Amino acid sequence: MDRSEASFLEHVHAHRRIIHRLAGLYALDADERKDLEQETMLQAWKSWPQFRGDAKFSTWLYRIALNTMLTWKRRPAIVQRAASERTPDVADHGHQRRTDEQERLHAAMRRLPEADRALLALHLDGFDHAEAGEVLGLTANHVGVKMHRIKARLAELLKPE
Repeated sequence: MDRSEASFLEHVHAHRRIIHRLAGLYALDADERKDLEQETMLQAWKSWPQFRGDAKFSTWLYRIALNTMLTWKRRPAIVQRAASERTPDVADHGHQRRTDEQERLHAAMRRLPEADRALLALHLDGFDHAEAGEVLGLTANHVGVKMHRIKARLAELLKPE
């Protein structure tokens, strides 16, 4: 497998929405989202030499992104902004402003427990139950049950008050 920076950037560019979507679920504002995306890129770049290809690249990247974001949320704020290593830059020109309805949905999603947000992000990115289970260490059946509960909880959170 080609371990060059160009190969890494090609793979990440094809799956950059994974990082963007997860960062949007875990970040409180645009600056924090950018920091999370950058930290995820750094961690993926550091791990790139160990990628064996046993799992799909998207599954591997999801694991790294999710672990990075969960770890990030537990670190002191001063450390979060101290990433100083050079990380390949992946431009995403697809960023768009969210509508009020989208913002309301993301706010409701951020109120879900971390594990539920991760599962929902996998679902939104088109991972089937078996693939989502592989990323999170769950059975496909358990993913289905959890998704049903997550959808019900989101519907409850989105009801007009």
